[in-house]
Amino acid sequence: MLTALERAEGAVRALDAEPGGELAVGCAPSALATVAAPLVAELAVRHPRLRPRIVQADPEEAVPQLRARRLDLAVTYAYPLLGAPPAPGTTTVPLFEDPLCLALPQALVPAYERDGLAALREADWVSAPAPSSCREMLLHACRNAGFTPRVAHECGDLRAGLWLVATGRAVSILPRLLCDAPPPGAAVRELPGPGRTLDVQVRAGTETQPAVAAAPHGADRTRGAHPTHPPVKRITAP
Repeated sequence: MLTALERAEGAVRALDAEPGGELAVGCAPSALATVAAPLVAELAVRHPRLRPRIVQADPEEAVPQLRARRLDLAVTYAYPLLGAPPAPGTTTVPLFEDPLCLALPQALVPAYERDGLAALREADWVSAPAPSSCREMLLHACRNAGFTPRVAHECGDLRAGLWLVATGRAVSILPRLLCDAPPPGAAVRELPGPGRTLDVQVRAGTETQPAVAAAPHGADRTRGAHPTHPPVKRITAP
């Protein structure tokens, strides 16, 4: 019923060819610079009547706010290996893939290149605080290598956690978007296998509302800055 109402509202709003008004966009911190900022700039040029309002929120916060109508859309991420289903009542538009990387002290690089992640079973790890899909992915990767990591440090800003790695006293797994400029003393190695996808999520039924429809198209135009990105495929959860 809610989806049908959203679509009816979208049909009425579609009579106005030029989208306008406030657009509340939730955005994961790791995508603020790479997706949210270019999106705001793109919308300002293409749809000057729109007023984007960026709200920093990880997916665990953004999706409930989206479903509660406190956000119009959310820039989120997902780890396919974790197998989490899409949130009910949402439509997901994948933007691009973001590989996972291992950040480790320079001194541990030879051991890692010889033995893989298993060489780091005795290391201290930096992770996002629970609950977090980033933390779950780190645990998943280490357990696949035969050990449970000792999470000695919790850091909501994984990019800042690279400075702990640079001290030589910790290692971490994080998306490539967050480790493009590691501090001296920290080495970064891309991990094999799938990483995460950056997505735009909207409430199912709002896709035709002009303001909401403009944002995924604007975000999609930012994909050109990223070397790997799948074709857009909308996924709607019941």
